[in-house]
Amino acid sequence: HEVFSRHDSLGYQVNLLARLLEQTLRRRIAGYGVVPGQFPALLALYEREGLTQAELSRLVRIEQPTMANTLGRMQRDGLVRRDPVERRQRDPDPADGRRSLIRLSDRARDLERSLVAAANTVNAEATAGLTAAETATLMDLLNRVIEQLDATRRTEEES
Repeated sequence: HEVFSRHDSLGYQVNLLARLLEQTLRRRIAGYGVVPGQFPALLALYEREGLTQAELSRLVRIEQPTMANTLGRMQRDGLVRRDPVERRQRDPDPADGRRSLIRLSDRARDLERSLVAAANTVNAEATAGLTAAETATLMDLLNRVIEQLDATRRTEEES
C-alpha cells in the first residue's frame, strides 16, 4: 500500500497555492466589485477585445458553460457587453451568446490599472521570500509543467 504525502504532491501543493492566491486576490479586489473568477476573462480582454465566448474559453482554458456563467455575471456587473456578430445563413440561433463579440465596458477599462496593480501586489507578496532569479526559475518550471500536461492532453485527445 503506497503512502501518498500531500506535502510531496505537485498537484496538492499547486492547488493549495492557487487557493491561497485566489483568497488573497479576492481581498485585494473586493472593493472594486470584481471577483477572482472574472480575472482570467478580464486579463484576456485587456490584451485583446472583441473575442467570441468560444475564443475566450479556449484562450483562458475555461469550459464553455462556466465561461457563459462568468460572462453573464460580468455583464450584469457592468464589466462587459456583448456585441452581436453579423449573422450568416448557416449560423446557429442569433441569441446564442457564443456568437457575440465580448467587449470591455468603460467601467472595466477604468478598473484595469487598479486590478493589475492588485494582482501584481499579490504576486509580489507571494514571492517576497524569493530572489528575482528564484522567481524566474519558478515561473519557468511552472510553464514547463503546464506545457507538458498540455502536450499529454493533446496526445490523448488525438488518440
